[in-house]
Amino acid sequence: MTDEEQWWRDAVVYQVYLRSFADSDGDGVGDLRGVLQHLDHLADLGVDALWLNPFYVSGGADAGYDVVDHRAVDPAMGSLADVDELLEQAHARGLRVVGDVVPNHTSSRHPWFEQARRGGPGDPARSRYHTATGRDGAPPSDWQSLFGGPAWEPFGDGEWYLHLFDVAQPDLNWEHPDVVADFERTVRFWLDRGFDGLRFDAAGAMAKAPGYPPVPEGPRHPGDDHPFSDRPEVHRIFRRFAQILAERPGRYGVAETWGPAWLGEPYMRQDELHQAFAMDVIFTRLDAGELGAAVREYLDAAERQGRRPAWPHGNHDVTRAATRWGSEGVMAVLLLLLALPGATYLYAGDELGLPEVELADADLRDPTWRRSGGTERGRDGARVPLPWRYDASGHHGFSPAGTQARTWLPQPSGWSELSVEAQHADTGSALATVRAALKARTSLREAPWPVWLPGPPGVLAFRRGDVTCVLNTSGGPLPLDEWGRELLAASRELDEDGRLPSPGTAWLR
Repeated sequence: MTDEEQWWRDAVVYQVYLRSFADSDGDGVGDLRGVLQHLDHLADLGVDALWLNPFYVSGGADAGYDVVDHRAVDPAMGSLADVDELLEQAHARGLRVVGDVVPNHTSSRHPWFEQARRGGPGDPARSRYHTATGRDGAPPSDWQSLFGGPAWEPFGDGEWYLHLFDVAQPDLNWEHPDVVADFERTVRFWLDRGFDGLRFDAAGAMAKAPGYPPVPEGPRHPGDDHPFSDRPEVHRIFRRFAQILAERPGRYGVAETWGPAWLGEPYMRQDELHQAFAMDVIFTRLDAGELGAAVREYLDAAERQGRRPAWPHGNHDVTRAATRWGSEGVMAVLLLLLALPGATYLYAGDELGLPEVELADADLRDPTWRRSGGTERGRDGARVPLPWRYDASGHHGFSPAGTQARTWLPQPSGWSELSVEAQHADTGSALATVRAALKARTSLREAPWPVWLPGPPGVLAFRRGDVTCVLNTSGGPLPLDEWGRELLAASRELDEDGRLPSPGTAWLR
């Protein structure tokens, strides 16, 4: 495969969380035409691709991840014609487009599940899902939902269905030939439509152990057998998806994996997908030693498989990067990831340094809030609609001027100060820092694997070709003379003595 056909290896992929990106029709919810209106922002930013969260017909329980029809566009998001126009316009700007496939579950409003609900115990329609007989009125097992509460819901006739996520997201049975055939059709449908890659949601959850045995207590270790997470059987599914992708040169697949490098590594085998998310990095604190250990583990795992890592800087399921790593640390970590071999996934709004938003209880929409009984606030704080313009309309340019509808999640009153418009001409803004880094990053594409360099406590340094990346978390300013003379990019301005503040990252030649 040529370098052009493997474009994803060192790509910067911008995650468009559709509901919160841009609203074109004034209903307070982002949509496909909203993305079309802002493609120039992504092209000017310098990213290589955009990843679209689900826009399919949905039951509305989990912001699009409870899918009713995997090959149709939800009218609230737009139309299939909008998808085609988006692909055409993005490609015209040199941007690739990555879709999102949700293979672990459907909506409870999916025709298959409605048929299963109507049928009684033993109805063949129920075999497309994980269903089992209860234990004397109790669930078939003690499995808990990842959103809180039991993972089983009764049909009301003695049988129960499994939902690892919300009750409105019943888990599919990937041993059923109808499920396999339908998703192979879905993957082909979107690739043939023109998508350049696909992200596979909840990749590790698709295989379940027979009999639904208890979940082991304590941390997982290599070789552990988990009843519903990253089981060996799941890789048979991804080998088949990989075959479909291989039929279309220049297309790739990335697995949404959660956990350490040893869990993600099998998804990157040469006969499986091309990437797996290095999710542990998101949860690593801003410390040079800890971040260095985390990235080395993923680099080693990817190198063993002849792949490159997929570095997520943030996403719609975790606290905003500016809150996790701090207002100065957010760009320091981004520049670190951008300097490493592999693809970097940038979450919409993180180029603006947007913080997590503290929402009132009444405004929370995430099913985690409800299912946890109000003990887990969920993910809404990272999903607040983006600010595009400096205005006092209450929408900050997210919706058209004069829109009366509220945004689906309320924006803070000071959001305009962080808007694209406000940051556009500010050379010291987060937006300017990201633009400069992505422009400078061209010198690192296809550079050699990192050579790790010694440094003082709190400093992580490595060289790739003639470029050295230095992360300073020492707590004090760091002289840069020994690392290089030409400053290519920095996460923040150097002090009057040319030293890198802490936390900060610099690239030098």
